[in-house]
Amino acid sequence: MHAAAASPLGASHPRQEGPPDWRLVGPALAVWGAAAMAPRFGPFRALAAVGAVVALAAVLLGRRRGLALAAAAALLCAAAGAAAAVMKGADLRRGPLPAMAQARATAEVEVRVTGDPFELRPRVMGAVAAPPTVVVPAVAEKVGTNRIRTPVTVFAQGRTGAWLALVPSTRVEVHARLAPPLLLRTQGSPNVVAAPSAYQRFAARLRSGLRLAAAPLPRDARALLPGLVVGDTSALPADLKEDFKATDLAHLTAVSGANLTIVLVLLIGPAGTATLVERHGMAAALGLSLRWTAVVGGTVTAAFVLVCRPGPSVLRAAACGLITLLAIGTGRRRSLLPALAAAVIALVLYDPDLARSYGFALSVLATGSLLTLAPRWSAALRARGMRPRPAEALAAAEAAQAVCGPVIVLLSAHLSLVAVPCNLLAEPAVGAATVLGFAALVCAPVSLIAARALGWLAAGPTMWIAAVARNGAALPGAVIGWPGGWRGAALLAVFTAAAAVCGGRLVTSLRRPWLVAVCALVLLVGLMRPVPLPRPVAGWPPAGWRFAMCDVGQGDALVLSSGPGAAVVVDTGPDPAPVDRCLRKLGVRTIPLLILTHFHADHVDGLPGVLRGRRVGAIETTVLDDPAPQAARVRREAAAARIPVLRAAAGERRRSGRLDWQVLWPPPTAGELPDDGPNDASVALLVRTGGLTLLLMGDLEPPAQEEVLSQEPDLPRVDVLKVAHHGSAYQDPALLARLRPRLALISVGAGNPYGHPSVRTVTELRALGAVVLRTDIDGPIAVAGDGPAGMRTVVAGRHGI
Repeated sequence: MHAAAASPLGASHPRQEGPPDWRLVGPALAVWGAAAMAPRFGPFRALAAVGAVVALAAVLLGRRRGLALAAAAALLCAAAGAAAAVMKGADLRRGPLPAMAQARATAEVEVRVTGDPFELRPRVMGAVAAPPTVVVPAVAEKVGTNRIRTPVTVFAQGRTGAWLALVPSTRVEVHARLAPPLLLRTQGSPNVVAAPSAYQRFAARLRSGLRLAAAPLPRDARALLPGLVVGDTSALPADLKEDFKATDLAHLTAVSGANLTIVLVLLIGPAGTATLVERHGMAAALGLSLRWTAVVGGTVTAAFVLVCRPGPSVLRAAACGLITLLAIGTGRRRSLLPALAAAVIALVLYDPDLARSYGFALSVLATGSLLTLAPRWSAALRARGMRPRPAEALAAAEAAQAVCGPVIVLLSAHLSLVAVPCNLLAEPAVGAATVLGFAALVCAPVSLIAARALGWLAAGPTMWIAAVARNGAALPGAVIGWPGGWRGAALLAVFTAAAAVCGGRLVTSLRRPWLVAVCALVLLVGLMRPVPLPRPVAGWPPAGWRFAMCDVGQGDALVLSSGPGAAVVVDTGPDPAPVDRCLRKLGVRTIPLLILTHFHADHVDGLPGVLRGRRVGAIETTVLDDPAPQAARVRREAAAARIPVLRAAAGERRRSGRLDWQVLWPPPTAGELPDDGPNDASVALLVRTGGLTLLLMGDLEPPAQEEVLSQEPDLPRVDVLKVAHHGSAYQDPALLARLRPRLALISVGAGNPYGHPSVRTVTELRALGAVVLRTDIDGPIAVAGDGPAGMRTVVAGRHGI
């Protein structure tokens, strides 16, 4: 017990650390797995299995042996988990609502709001974006004269501001059309029949005060600070969300046990001294006894749950925070693993849906890795001469990444190479931002001036975290593709285990500076990619690419290389994230000209993703401002970015670097267009680059295609054709016969409701000798090479980016 003490007299408060206690891990995994699997088997088979498991556990209990008792405990926990999941499922089938949902009936339903409403990102449906929709988690308590208690989800359109202002515990009456599984779709304003509780009103006031305190801050700090403190990401811009995902920093914007732990550390002081005379922290400074310190700590925890909303994720965070509090109070790790296992058992039995929650899995896995792997890896690093604090930080980041990586791949089919360094760089600022943010939260109801002063102090570390995310995500090699699904997760788990085994040898080699330098150089080259890497290493795109068709779903986003790091972009797709990700993969930092063929949402709504972090010289559009709202939005975003907007017209010729093109359509004025809507106003381009000829047709329909052919009788055969309107059936056969493309590319979304691309169009193109590729099957497509003989096409596959 005293062997490791620095003094020959021993430690002043010795602790016997010992190995981790794994006894409750088996029961925790059993209850977790059973609760996750039971809904798949149906209630009757699940209950029959519960009976059989209980009988088997009774037999094992009769043997009264250590291993038999452990197995019996795991079986009983599994039975409890399965039974809890079956009962939770019964809530969804109880009462009249399930049958009404199957019949898609309309009814007056009284619901109680159980979580914060949030707005769905507007989904593009072909030419236009779907109307804004607010999602409200709720429990239905009354339908007609029936009193019920059924969890439902309300989808509300119209007066979104009124729906977003609802506070948990508010009771609302809605006239809704029901749909499976227990969805309530409604229009108009909410009809509030009962105000929220006083506690929830106070919590809402605190959250609103924090947003007001952050309002004067720079954009990123204003959006991020509420997320760091109370998990309020309502103002977080889409681009910053994507950057946090790319760098695996998204856990910072979700409420976690770390938030609570930071505040409790201020209360009780450093680890291992909380129960000693030498203890520190605010409790000691105020002269509070240990009993009153515990009371205050419990009160702080309850307030944390209230302000951050008592949903399952917040309860999970509180449980994990209390586990860390146990470490702070005892200085022992041996007792923490059973505490984590007990928390898993209690939370899954309380809410069996957590067993199927990826967020819950990530939280438990990360906490478990900090209790098991991180101490051993930290000790190994310290034994090789690394200083204690850097060793602990590096071991914690590596351990969390190792165990959470397969789950992240399961969700996103990508791997972040910058996750560990970005987490190490961001971690020092998290504590300061959280503490100052909580201080602003508390001060806001009393003095907004003081709260804003604290907000400005928190802005520094918050901006640092945002800068780490943005700069990390901007690295060319920050994210690499990885097989998705369970197969990809299993592959990464095997790879991680092999790396952990080999890592011991690498740690042993840390005393060889040349080897460390070589490893650092390899990682730096992989991230920065100063020269194009071979395709087997770098994947898509190929070196020397000339044209790329991004996979943006049901929409268009085309990229024409005009030099190193520069490209002319044609259309932006329906969503900012995919086109931004594609341009990053292509290494495009400068866009001399962005051409928007027409103003349908599937061609222009991704504009913020193209503008994000790039220099854009000008935006060129068609001559028809239809649909008018989307045309006006494009002009607003261009004006905000101080980018001039030009009009394209037939006959225009331009050149940029190694690229030159001619505008074939539209005519100079909207009055000369066919009377067939915005599609026939699309900008059509004849492009030449590296000896290749490309024709980009926008969404032109047959009337405009016929006009193009009549006005350009000398159209040459093209090497690459961007097929008009996502390969729809409406194509001019004479134009296709004249072009006879060698390669026909179709940008189309998987499972789209329009039947794109048309079988007839694909068959006709193949009959003309074209190789037909489409993004819904082949993923992003790139064309490289010089001249028709040297042209080569490289596809990334569905999970290539």
